[in-house]
Amino acid sequence: MSAEAADRVAAVGNSRPSTPLQTSWFEFLLDGSLLEKHLQKSNPDPAPVQLIIQFLEQASKPSVNEQNQVQPPVDNRRNRTLKLLALKVAAHMRWDLDVLEKGLTIPVLNMLLNELLCVSKVPPGVKHVDLDLSTLPPTTAMAVIIYNRWAIRTIVLSIWLKFVFSSNTKCISHLQLKEQASDSISVLEGALRLKKDFYIHTLRTLDLLAADAAANGETESSTAGLRITADELHCQVHYDLGGIFFQQGCTDQPAYEKAREHFRQTKELLQKLDSTLHVHLDEKRLAGYWNACKALTGAPDPSDSQTTPYDQINSLIRTHNYQALVEAFTKDNITRSLPNHFRRSVLREFLHKVQQGERGLDEVCYKLCVCNAVRDALEGEVLSIRFQQLLLKPSKRMVDFMLEVCTRSLEKDRPSETSRRNMANFMKTLCESLEDLSLVFVVSSHKLFMELLKEEERKVLVEQMRKRSATINLSAKPLPSFYDIPASASVNIGQLEQQLILSLEPRRIRQILIELHGMAERPFWRVNSKWEVPPDYINVILGIKDNLTKDLVYILMAKGLHCISIKDFTHARQLFSACLELVTEFSPKLRQVMLNEMLLLEVRAHETMAAEGSRERPPPDLVSRVRGYLEMRIHDLPLRQVVGEECVAFMLNWRENDYLTLQVPQSLVMTNPYIKLGQLLASTCKELPGPKESRRTAKELWEVVVQICSVSVQHKRNSDGRIGLIKHRESTMGILQRYSRLNKFITFIKKLREPLVLTTLISLFVRLHSIVRDDIVNEVTAEHLSIWPSSLANIQAVDVEAVAVTVKELVSYALTLNPNNQSWLITQADIYFVTNQYSAALHFYLQAGAVCSDFFTKAVPPDVYTDQVLKRMIKCCSMMNCHTQVAVLCQFLREVDYMTAFKALQEQNSHDAMDSYYDYIWDVTILEYLTPVSAEIKAIGQTELNASNPEEVLQLAAQKRKKKFLQAMAKLYF
Repeated sequence: MSAEAADRVAAVGNSRPSTPLQTSWFEFLLDGSLLEKHLQKSNPDPAPVQLIIQFLEQASKPSVNEQNQVQPPVDNRRNRTLKLLALKVAAHMRWDLDVLEKGLTIPVLNMLLNELLCVSKVPPGVKHVDLDLSTLPPTTAMAVIIYNRWAIRTIVLSIWLKFVFSSNTKCISHLQLKEQASDSISVLEGALRLKKDFYIHTLRTLDLLAADAAANGETESSTAGLRITADELHCQVHYDLGGIFFQQGCTDQPAYEKAREHFRQTKELLQKLDSTLHVHLDEKRLAGYWNACKALTGAPDPSDSQTTPYDQINSLIRTHNYQALVEAFTKDNITRSLPNHFRRSVLREFLHKVQQGERGLDEVCYKLCVCNAVRDALEGEVLSIRFQQLLLKPSKRMVDFMLEVCTRSLEKDRPSETSRRNMANFMKTLCESLEDLSLVFVVSSHKLFMELLKEEERKVLVEQMRKRSATINLSAKPLPSFYDIPASASVNIGQLEQQLILSLEPRRIRQILIELHGMAERPFWRVNSKWEVPPDYINVILGIKDNLTKDLVYILMAKGLHCISIKDFTHARQLFSACLELVTEFSPKLRQVMLNEMLLLEVRAHETMAAEGSRERPPPDLVSRVRGYLEMRIHDLPLRQVVGEECVAFMLNWRENDYLTLQVPQSLVMTNPYIKLGQLLASTCKELPGPKESRRTAKELWEVVVQICSVSVQHKRNSDGRIGLIKHRESTMGILQRYSRLNKFITFIKKLREPLVLTTLISLFVRLHSIVRDDIVNEVTAEHLSIWPSSLANIQAVDVEAVAVTVKELVSYALTLNPNNQSWLITQADIYFVTNQYSAALHFYLQAGAVCSDFFTKAVPPDVYTDQVLKRMIKCCSMMNCHTQVAVLCQFLREVDYMTAFKALQEQNSHDAMDSYYDYIWDVTILEYLTPVSAEIKAIGQTELNASNPEEVLQLAAQKRKKKFLQAMAKLYF
């Protein structure tokens, strides 16, 4: 740091912390050599992109004259130097647009590139398309190319982004960029015709410019700057042009051919280049673009030595080889090379063809739907509504096909235990969903069913009983004493260690250890590195003096914990019982540890049964033991936090709210954070029917959650004497601690199953999310929002990203427990809506309507499809260019939105099946607007739509069309 900078820092005062200071932007003005030193650091603070922002913000600050009028930024030496410093940082980053676009906003990056054009001597006032790049100096031509590459890349990204720029930033708007697209394309196509190498400014050439050394022409000569070969530049430009043409293909089909050609040349140049140091592109995205172009153009690629799975599927669709298509989907259930979203899109394509009137595709649709359902089941996903519809009207042929797909989808040498368990659950779902007992018998007598389900489970399902079998025998007999088991003859130590690893039988484990200790005296608890006991217990166990006993306790506990993790509770119970019997003889402390772990085992066993569908309440003895644990106070006893956490979750899940709110000792509430959290949740849920009474408890819960989601803050006096609130620059440890705190909270939430508790938490986080986002127009909705505060006193301290991540995870988790909760579905839809994911939002809005109307066979309740929800559905359709769907949905509003409907019907570029939706229009005014079309004349002539009909007739006609339209939409978007 220069002497001047040091003096200025010292003048700030002694209130600065003693930790290393972040280098301030003005220090780079005072010390010309500081920037290069700063950028050479392994982890500079501020980061390069932050420096660019700071330099340009300071250089573009408006000034105020004597009349207190705001004036444009002054063009003085200070501001010119700041702009040059920003360019030097970008030069250090090798003008990598990928990095610059991620770190800089559009206005800042546009300002930076305009400065690059200026220092590169690009003729002012001349359109880039009118420049002859071949006659320009190398650095000048390269500046023009970089600017126009950025222009078309910004257009490609515009489908996800919305920009609003201030008029005083010297930035062009996104709309202007779009208008310049054809010019930018022409400039870049001209660059592809140049076969010479290019050069771009470096820190050295920019230093020469600052020293007025450009007069000798060195910064514009062919040897100055960073050399970019013609192949490197062409590779990058082909990639960027491919992106813009691919986007234009949505409205101009031949553009896909151009995109394909540019991506082909990109691939060829990548293979040709020895080094891709100066080529910045996403090769995975390139592969995706390439596959999409091949699918959309239908042209084979002679250079491809192997076809991808995508190519094979698209080829089968084009050639109408549907039997092979179903076969490919079935095999993919094993290889899983096709992503689920691609498989679903293929099914949607066929459903759309059926909707358009193509015949003979119904069988293909149901077979693809079955294949996708089996894939979902294998991965533990929620089964689609489309598949659940199939089960309403099944045939034996369909059930036979399901069983065939299930069998073939497990045809591996050794299917994983998870896959087997998920497939077993799927088979149970089939039996529970089929009403025809003859079809249930077809499933239950199948070989795969026999292999995957235990005998007792099979009996329960066949007999259509809903109660679960007591697969875990809670009254298992205690094991005989360990101390009278004889040791057998010695065998090879390696063989014994292998048996020790594999055995789950406590008596056999002890027998093996006795033999091993007779052969060698070493710690056999280390035989398997995967044997782990909680760190809380390790010192107590390793403190056991007798080595045999130490090994035995450690191994029995480690094996028991492993069995719990894979839900093998029977063996876990046997192992823990044996361990308890052993430690009772010599250690009261370890005895209590084992009792605590056995309690956790029973809690998890019961929660697992509940998660699988059992509605049987826990036995009073288990509830009593949980209470005992929560109230237990034994000095110097190692306690695992997870035990207390799961005991609180257990009490909440089984609605033991009276205990948590009234009976739990206050001392526990003050010392155990999970008990405090459980008490606040229980109190808030208990008082929910009366929002006014619950506000005090809700406010306490709110404050606890806000604290979990907050970063540390401090107060600092500004130069004018006022107190301002600023965020600490958190240390790495501070950040880790905050995220650890949040992750533990999310982990706790995911142990909860009780719907009202989850609804309360969702409501809290939705309110918090709305406040920190501060976007009144695009708010997420949920139940019970009125009980929470409407503002935050310390909003700057809340970690916005943490709140956003938590609300998404929370709603997604809740829907895995109950995918038919319409309130949660609406909240999930809103989350997608406010993040501009319109297709996903529409999917969940439709699913919310479907679950509360028997798949639209009844009217959707008006409190589900409110005007706000309907308007958001309308916007979703509009943003996806499905304008006819917009017009139909406008009728659903309490007051028909004719302006939006008419505007939608005027659109020429509609991506939905326009004619097929006109039959769903019942409003006479809209039909009259469409009279020039023959189909509409036919519709308006239907007697049930006659305006002179009684109101009941008109309402019935409207309801009939509403249901059919929503069913058609659901088939399209599910």
